[in-house]
Amino acid sequence: MNTRNNVKKIREDRLISKMELARQAGVSAATIERIERGEVCRMETKRKIIFAFGYSLADKNKVFPD
Repeated sequence: MNTRNNVKKIREDRLISKMELARQAGVSAATIERIERGEVCRMETKRKIIFAFGYSLADKNKVFPD
C-alpha cells in the first residue's frame, strides 16, 4: 500500500541527500528510498525522520499528512 508523504520534497528543498537524511534519522538509505516511494513504514521510523528534519511531533502533518 502506498501512502502520501512529503519526505522527498522536504529533503530536496533542504538540499539533503538520501544518505545524509538516513544518517541523521538513524535509518538506512534503503528505508528512506522506500518511504519516498510511498511505502508504509513504522511509526518509530516516521518519528525519527520528523526529528531529523528538526520538526516536533506536533508538526508531523508537515511530513506525513493524514
